[in-house]
Amino acid sequence: MTYIALEEAFIIPELFSRQPSSPQKIQVSDQYVKDWGRRLGDFEEHRLPDMDAHGIDIQILSLSVPGIQADTDAVAAVDNARFANDFLAQTIARHPTRFRGFAALPLQDPAAAVTELQRCVEQLGFKGALVNDHTQGRYLDDPAYDELWSALEELRVPLYLHPGSLPCDDWHVMRGRPEMYGASWSWQAETGGHAMRLIYAGVFDRHPAATLILGHLGEFLPFQRSRLDSRYRSLRVDEPLQRMPSQYFGSNILITTSGVLAPEAVQAAVLTIGADAVMFAVDYPYEVTADAVASIEKADLPSQVKEKVAHLNARRVLRI
Repeated sequence: MTYIALEEAFIIPELFSRQPSSPQKIQVSDQYVKDWGRRLGDFEEHRLPDMDAHGIDIQILSLSVPGIQADTDAVAAVDNARFANDFLAQTIARHPTRFRGFAALPLQDPAAAVTELQRCVEQLGFKGALVNDHTQGRYLDDPAYDELWSALEELRVPLYLHPGSLPCDDWHVMRGRPEMYGASWSWQAETGGHAMRLIYAGVFDRHPAATLILGHLGEFLPFQRSRLDSRYRSLRVDEPLQRMPSQYFGSNILITTSGVLAPEAVQAAVLTIGADAVMFAVDYPYEVTADAVASIEKADLPSQVKEKVAHLNARRVLRI
């Protein structure tokens, strides 16, 4: 069985000198930093051999956190997004059968973000875009991004909503517990909350052909679908949704397995959201490729479902 991996990170060391410095809030070991640090900026020495060893046919590459969302100046964000996307296009051109790309977008300037998305898809052949949560505190349900959602529909490409933008406030529940910040807990809650904003704001009612991808088995949300519906029925809302909240999952919202390496969790996600809505990802180099592959191969699922998750759904959604 071969795999297409959808959430695979890279960095551009030169980009760091072009952006404001970002505080490192996640407390990780020095050895962990050393290991993923040498792999993030690499494509040939470590990445391709790792892919070959575990049956990864294609990686969809995306700029690692916080990405363009780190920029505080809109003009700089536009320049840096173009710089990062051109770098990625050159990398893909060296290995066109092994890599594809998600565009980085300068959402500090919504109109420029649309222009850059169109350039990346139509000229560079990218398969969509990846955004690291909010942009300087502005979420994607903001009316300023309506043109972006229309462009995603017209181009027939997905938007991958990833965690990792720097927080704009101090979440009291995490005070004194730095272990909770980042991928261990807070990123899932923050990004899942962002996705719920999009649902409740009617983004997918206004843009029914738009596709959002959530990593990490949907950032907690698929397993809450029945509760979302039962509680929505009890709410008084100004503008009712056209569907129940759960019905946007599996249609407008798809998920990947990135960073969740438990076979039983993958199996539960398929049963919850549907076999056509789950796609494979590693979260390379932050997670171990062998463990990600094992989470699919050891899941108690029919072989045809495993093939869908491993690569067939990605080929359909990304038109590979």
